[in-house]
Amino acid sequence: MQPGDRVRVDRGDVTNEGVLLPSTTRDNLVVKLDGGYNVGIDRDAAAVEILESGARDVDNGGGTDAESSEITFDDDLPTVALISTGGTIASTVDYRTGAVTARFDAEDVLRAVPDLAGRANYRGRVVANILSENMEPRIWRDLAEAVHEEVESGADGVVVMHGTDTMQYSASALAFTLDVPVPVVFTGSQRSADRPSSDNVMNAVCAVEAAKADHAETLVCMHAGPSDDVCALHRGTRVRKNHTSRRDAFETVGAKPLGVVDYESATEAGADGGTADEAITWRREPVSRGDGDSSIAAGMDPSVELVKFTPGLDPAAWDYLDGKAGVVIEGTGLGHVHTELIPRIESLVDDGTTVVMTSQCLEGRVCDRVYDTGRDLLDAGIVEAGDTLPGTAKVKLMWALENAEDPAGTMRRDLAGELTAESRPWQ
Repeated sequence: MQPGDRVRVDRGDVTNEGVLLPSTTRDNLVVKLDGGYNVGIDRDAAAVEILESGARDVDNGGGTDAESSEITFDDDLPTVALISTGGTIASTVDYRTGAVTARFDAEDVLRAVPDLAGRANYRGRVVANILSENMEPRIWRDLAEAVHEEVESGADGVVVMHGTDTMQYSASALAFTLDVPVPVVFTGSQRSADRPSSDNVMNAVCAVEAAKADHAETLVCMHAGPSDDVCALHRGTRVRKNHTSRRDAFETVGAKPLGVVDYESATEAGADGGTADEAITWRREPVSRGDGDSSIAAGMDPSVELVKFTPGLDPAAWDYLDGKAGVVIEGTGLGHVHTELIPRIESLVDDGTTVVMTSQCLEGRVCDRVYDTGRDLLDAGIVEAGDTLPGTAKVKLMWALENAEDPAGTMRRDLAGELTAESRPWQ
């Protein structure tokens, strides 16, 4: 019995079936179940049957060894650029501290996920090697420039490997800064490759298939459910991480995901040379691939703050906003704050700050024409952002202040799917 063997393990009235993984002790067996989770079993209490001999070595992430993941070039395959910024998908556990540390570059990730072999020709590139809480606007600029360069050099699609905590911000940034005729797909993992139930393999495979498909969207590709069966394709400007640790933490706000990737179909397509689109079901029409030039407007004004109103907020807490180029407010309900804050907002606007109102509600749009407070806010000069997500609104305002002649007007217009059309029941 060797790591890589498919086994059935009986212990009492419980039967587990999966792939045997290496174990750190002689007393336990570790089996990766078909759903993607690992289970540890007391060796002495288990009866093990080998169902299929493993043809390759595996690691704790379920991948093969580096020798079996040799990178070769095939003229018949598309080229996908793998760009790494760090994060859990490119991380391992530091067993001295028990902490997860970003360590690998893009090519290391490719070798750690040998299931990617044969699906595309790959180019690896590292823009940053950070955990995503350390992401900054200047790195968004570097990332946008790297993606643009890869597309200009002939990449048929781009996969950005990114930490999940701030992925939605970076996806929004690239959606606004880039106009490219090929897919740009963000992916990551909630659990590192050497953790039980890592989601890195399926997310990476589905992201590559999405990067080969017939569209030109900036997407986030992550687990659609708790099992290893389907990945969701979220538009980068409409996605939000809604759970701290679940593998299906990401959701499209206000709608279903733009599409889904069936993992089994993606695996079969990669094995038999099928097209990526065979594994993808689109729920809404995506932006089509183009054959024109790409463009970039990577400038970002960092002098933008996202602030949240809560009952009891001391107006003095907003004193630091003086001199900011832009402020995005997460208001209550339709976009409200305490009436005592309205003069503070009016003062900011008079001093040249663009103040944008969003809602802290998960769904719905801002409408400050319903109640007196909202009308007073409009009179004070706030800009309504409709149903743009607060984080996306911050990124958009940073971009608009640097690139648009009329930043306030730009915040009221849809640029990259971030702002849906206003519902009009009478039409």
